[in-house]
Amino acid sequence: MRRLFSRSAPAANTAAGADRPSRLPLIALCITEITSWGVLYYAFPVLASAITADTGWSTPAVTAAFSASLVLAALIGIPAGRLLDRHGPRILMTGGSLLASASLALIATAPNLAWFTIAWLLAGIAQAAVLYQPAFAALTRYYAPRHLGALTTLTLVAGLASTVFAPLTDALAAHLTWRHTYLVLAVLLALITVPLHALGLRQPWPEAPKTHGETPHGSVSAIVRSRAFLLLTAALTLSAFATYAVMINLIPLLTARGSSTTLAAWALGLGGVGQIAGRLGYGLLTRHTTASARTVWILALSAATTAALAIVPGPITLLIAISTLAGTARGITTLLQATAISDRWGTTAYGILSGILAAPVTIAGALAPWAGAALAATLGGYPALFTALTAAAVLAALLAVGSTPAKP
Repeated sequence: MRRLFSRSAPAANTAAGADRPSRLPLIALCITEITSWGVLYYAFPVLASAITADTGWSTPAVTAAFSASLVLAALIGIPAGRLLDRHGPRILMTGGSLLASASLALIATAPNLAWFTIAWLLAGIAQAAVLYQPAFAALTRYYAPRHLGALTTLTLVAGLASTVFAPLTDALAAHLTWRHTYLVLAVLLALITVPLHALGLRQPWPEAPKTHGETPHGSVSAIVRSRAFLLLTAALTLSAFATYAVMINLIPLLTARGSSTTLAAWALGLGGVGQIAGRLGYGLLTRHTTASARTVWILALSAATTAALAIVPGPITLLIAISTLAGTARGITTLLQATAISDRWGTTAYGILSGILAAPVTIAGALAPWAGAALAATLGGYPALFTALTAAAVLAALLAVGSTPAKP
């Protein structure tokens, strides 16, 4: 990680002047991303059962509120990105941290399901300002042209969010109500992320690079209509749906198979360790495989781990090992998506192409928690749900076979 970290520093000096601390934005965002993901995302699957038990609200309804926040975050991400391009990340991400903390307080004090849902929608607006999309954009501009090292470092660190915050949330919930747990997490989020965003992102914002409408493979519109792009988008969208549905519904699956909530939370947390391992090995994978081949293999690994969770009844240690391997596939997929465009069509129109690719993928991941809970109720349990998700993951791997673009 240190090697990746240090390679990014010279580029930052070039982009924004040698007089600023080149590593400060990366350090700040590593800390704020692990905290923001941990509190705004990974705490929910740990607390979901306690919320339904305490309030009487149905699991699909509670999960729908959470999913709605993710959908809104995907939609708000477009104007948020424009704001960041013009003014830099400091105002956007600091304001997002303040809104995130306030929305969590509203979630914790929600007297009814409608209030709970509105509070999560506010959290969705905040997520658009503090999660990966603005952080990736900030590091890409600060550390260009060697931004891949900074991005990889960030994803390695942020991959520990579930490892840290799933067990932490469970430990808090063992002594506090879910409402008090969310209040504690809201305070923690504010104390960590607000000052780091305000102070760590003060560096001058480099000018935007020029954009072009043509690539060596033709116009952007031609690429978007191409068979390879459409199949790649469909594959990553299906995979995102299956992956996030598996992650959010892992704890109820394991508890239904006899695990304690604490062990299930640790299983979810160890998935973060798997993510780190996957991301560390991605560079080696890129040197020995083509873009389409590694896409197929990675999506196939995700399908295999989902199938194993669907059919293996225990023991819990084996299920935890499978969950960790599933985290490995999930971690690699993050970098797979980040490099899918540049690996196939270069970097000339990377911004617009990656934005078009990310839209359905992000929405699928956002809908997955609610859809997963609803499907589990419809299909008769979580093993049946994971079987259906296996089918989606297998189809994603098959679609990825055709994601190689024609030579120009």
